[in-house]
Amino acid sequence: MKFLDQAKIYVRSGDGGDGVIAFRREKYIEFGGPDGGNGGRGGDVLFRAVPALNTLIDFRYTQHFKARKGGNGAGSDRTGAAADNVIIDVPVGTQIFDEDRETLLADLDEAGKEILLCRGGDGGRGNAHYKTSTNRAPRRADKGWPGEERWVWLRLKLIADVGLVGLPNAGKSTLLSVASRARPKIADYPFTTLHPQLGVVRLNTTEEFVIADIPGLIEGASEGAGLGDRFLGHVERCATLLHLIDGTESQIVKHWRLIRHELEAYDPVLASKPEIIVLNKCDSLTAEQKSAKKRALAKASGAEVLTLSGVTGEGLPELLRLLQDRVNAAKESKQA
Repeated sequence: MKFLDQAKIYVRSGDGGDGVIAFRREKYIEFGGPDGGNGGRGGDVLFRAVPALNTLIDFRYTQHFKARKGGNGAGSDRTGAAADNVIIDVPVGTQIFDEDRETLLADLDEAGKEILLCRGGDGGRGNAHYKTSTNRAPRRADKGWPGEERWVWLRLKLIADVGLVGLPNAGKSTLLSVASRARPKIADYPFTTLHPQLGVVRLNTTEEFVIADIPGLIEGASEGAGLGDRFLGHVERCATLLHLIDGTESQIVKHWRLIRHELEAYDPVLASKPEIIVLNKCDSLTAEQKSAKKRALAKASGAEVLTLSGVTGEGLPELLRLLQDRVNAAKESKQA
């Protein structure tokens, strides 16, 4: 299945049904009266977040969603039937923006959450509604009220607890594959990962968290270089960022600063999230090299630096334990 995280669609709620002018005409009833019924209500357009979806690919092929018009009224005071609502299922984490792509209309960040986006029009009144003691034979009936219509943008932000960031070939996909049951593509060339991947890391029967791997960033990503920074939105909801750095490279401090610059350029709020710095591919380094690079990175960042080998698993249990503790702390602070 292809991954699509943005889509533009057209939605329109149904018009209300028309009221009617009718009079009672029955044998043996000398004085009939107005009995035109009201129109039915038009259908609403709602969005619902469902956990079974993880991409917006369906909206590439279906881009127009229209609810039906309410039924017209009829004689004998019969009200027209209300039209069925149109419910559009989207993945959890979908945001709905107005056509300007800046005005946020809804954020469906929980499974089962619903939002009424376009309300159906009310039905028009029949002439029975206007009957009074002084106006016993009204010849007035109203048309149904029109529905609402708009173009909207859907943007998917994956729900994950930990976001993996780093340069291409830093070993993010390898870490995701050994820490979870996810099976991302792994190869010895840049940009193996072309779209975000999710994996569930389960430490024991009661503790687990979701980790998101996004395509690697390069210098100038905020200006569109490489795959750009468009996928960074998928780690905006994360509790912490896991910054992987290729330990076999000679300029690890420069690479760390490069990613930090791109995060700042994209969104200072994202860049301010807690960060865990990990020196990866340490199985290819000697003890002296590993120690020297770790010290240099710690001095530049002012934070603790962990070492890891995604191939051998060295340092993996300690890293996963730290990530789980960070996720637990973030959830507790949110509930407080």
